[in-house]
Amino acid sequence: MSSIVADPASASTRQLVEAASVIFSELANRAAPESGTACMELAEALARATDQAEHALAGLIAVVDRTGEMKHWGLPSTQAWLRCRMGMREGRAKERITLARQLHRLGRVRKDLAAGDLSFGYAATIADAVQRLGDDDTAVAEDILLTAAGEGLSAGKVAKLGGKIHDLVREHNGEERPPEDIQRGYERSWVTVSRSLDGGCYLKGWLNPEDTAILDGTLAPLAKPAGTDDYRDLAERTAAALTTVLAGGHGATRVTVIADLETLTGADTPGRLRDGTPIPAEQVRRLALTAGISPLILGPGHIPLYLGHTIRIANSGQRRVLETLYDTCAVHGCEVPGFLCEVDHVDGWALGSPTDIDKLTLCCGWHNRWKHTNPQQIQISKTDGRFVYRTLAPDGIARARRSTPEHDANPWHDDHPLAA
Repeated sequence: MSSIVADPASASTRQLVEAASVIFSELANRAAPESGTACMELAEALARATDQAEHALAGLIAVVDRTGEMKHWGLPSTQAWLRCRMGMREGRAKERITLARQLHRLGRVRKDLAAGDLSFGYAATIADAVQRLGDDDTAVAEDILLTAAGEGLSAGKVAKLGGKIHDLVREHNGEERPPEDIQRGYERSWVTVSRSLDGGCYLKGWLNPEDTAILDGTLAPLAKPAGTDDYRDLAERTAAALTTVLAGGHGATRVTVIADLETLTGADTPGRLRDGTPIPAEQVRRLALTAGISPLILGPGHIPLYLGHTIRIANSGQRRVLETLYDTCAVHGCEVPGFLCEVDHVDGWALGSPTDIDKLTLCCGWHNRWKHTNPQQIQISKTDGRFVYRTLAPDGIARARRSTPEHDANPWHDDHPLAA
């Protein structure tokens, strides 16, 4: 067993982390005692120590988050760093980021978590509840939620109280109850649909700033007056614009069948939908002639040859091909959906250079800019007709990512044996 620091108080943070790693490594390789009573006692003590480690981890995450260090490593956000480098799921990553950002405002939570007197679950729940409160209201909310935790309410029930924290704080301060529309908070957008007796419906909701920007960018151009004779008011034009978007336009196609060229000429190789659903070869040949269905034909090496019935691949067709091939950004570990990404020239673009489909991929806006400003930190490979970008450390060395069960079980990862 590696040596442990003799005096923890005088050891550096790095030395303490290394010592903790040695201890946990030893624990991981030891069998649990046979006594159930002993295991309960040890598990509770270990959980308490783990909660204290979460306090230390929150402090480290807070500095990385504040300084933006992860961006030098090709990771656009703190959440992407935790997900890609530490193998965290989205929910756990968000919990830890929220705790890291709010802990400095929660004096009692910070003290109790560091002492092992408050679990990570309670601390993360309280941090999530107060993130949109001012400092004064945060102090009140912290008292309310810690009192509830001290009275034996589970972390889940404390979370439910956290969902009503705006009301509880106002009640504590003797203020009036807020209108129903804003009681839901401001993190998530929401829309309710109420049917009317004549078959129509009423829409009511609220969009956060990000979704509002998407709404404005999509509907505003379509909601402009059609001409001098367009006497509809803005509300009517907006409704018509929304209907147009929902209907996908007059000729939009939302179903794409992917097939090899040989399949259309009689081979038995099945095709597939964009989500991977297999389609028998005979059905592929029938769907290729169906209005509203776009066949994506792949040649040798899985290179896209054709999309649609009569039109060779053009700019809009190329994007549809790429969205079919790439569910997400081409950067390994980035989960920005393909339809929100930009078309990227793999080898760069210069005036007069061709825009060939086999030299294009989809890349999120952040990684697209990062790739062109840090070309020495991008490693490019190609598997089954798809490009994969891997980000390298600032020194140009590839760092091994932590393997997770979710990653290993997903056959669509480019480095999974089934994807080869």
